[in-house]
Amino acid sequence: MKKNFLKTILASVLSFTLFGSLTACGTTVSAAGKEGNESVAESGIKADVIRVATQPGVYAANILLAKKNGYFTEELEKLGYKDLKITWDSFESGPPENEAFAAGAEDIGLIGDVPLLVAKASGQKTVTFAKLSAGETTVALTLPAGSDISDPSQLKGKKVAYVKGSYGQHFLGLVLEGAGLTFDDIEQINLPNSDIGNAVSTEQADAGIIWEPGLSSTLSTGTIKILLDGTGIKSNNVFFFATQDFADNNPDALTAFIKAVERANDEIKADPAAAAAQLKDEINLPTETLTQLLGKYEFSTYISDKDIDELKDVEKFNREQGFAANEVDVDAFVDRKHLSNAGITAK
Repeated sequence: MKKNFLKTILASVLSFTLFGSLTACGTTVSAAGKEGNESVAESGIKADVIRVATQPGVYAANILLAKKNGYFTEELEKLGYKDLKITWDSFESGPPENEAFAAGAEDIGLIGDVPLLVAKASGQKTVTFAKLSAGETTVALTLPAGSDISDPSQLKGKKVAYVKGSYGQHFLGLVLEGAGLTFDDIEQINLPNSDIGNAVSTEQADAGIIWEPGLSSTLSTGTIKILLDGTGIKSNNVFFFATQDFADNNPDALTAFIKAVERANDEIKADPAAAAAQLKDEINLPTETLTQLLGKYEFSTYISDKDIDELKDVEKFNREQGFAANEVDVDAFVDRKHLSNAGITAK
């Protein structure tokens, strides 16, 4: 029974995990070669094509904007790489993205902290090299509008819906711990994030963990309310990662990638409305709604010491919950040299 549960968790985790897909072992960036260098190996890119996996979520607005405006190609050209081929694959959910990774079809992806570490613990040879986004208020513990629950300690014996194996579960675990409870003290309901709002609003669940954009859209109906969000509890970090092989053999590609994302970050900060208007074909949300949601996220590629400490907490949580049998050396897993190569430092 436990083995089946672990298989289920790993599948869904490596789903949400593959917010953007883990990166695949075959390299890829059509390196017509770096100008002035005869050896592709010495140029810093051995791949022929760079395969990037994304998802149409607000948390991924920066890489989607970089894609739309061709920033990755431009940054590669600045490093001397001309006529490079980049492919972009969009995944609606984790499972198909995980399948693509398992098939060796992707090189760079994006992922939430829980599935990031579950995938690594399962033996996948990946490295995380930059952060995508974070947002404490982008996930919340919600209640039916008429609920009389006023404190997390009152969740004991209640039905609580959440996505198992997600960063939402880790957030719930932290909330329960703060209230002196454990997962054994609640009736757990595993649902897709898109279904939790309805379950809470119709009182099929007494509470539920919801993240954006489902959180804002359900709140707008007036059928649910927030008991508390991630403020001071969890950063809700999403990370970029690549296969170890790709990272080792294509450092210039990751440098250019980080610089491209930072350009998009600056653009979003400078004019969220303009950025939202450009993303209307990438993220299926009204421009006004997307503009408001962009303000809830911190878009920065820098991985801080605090982020690493949080990853260590998540790694421990994964093992305690039975998501992972093997321990992950987080310090070795996070490789910040690519950020340094791109000139990204603490702000």
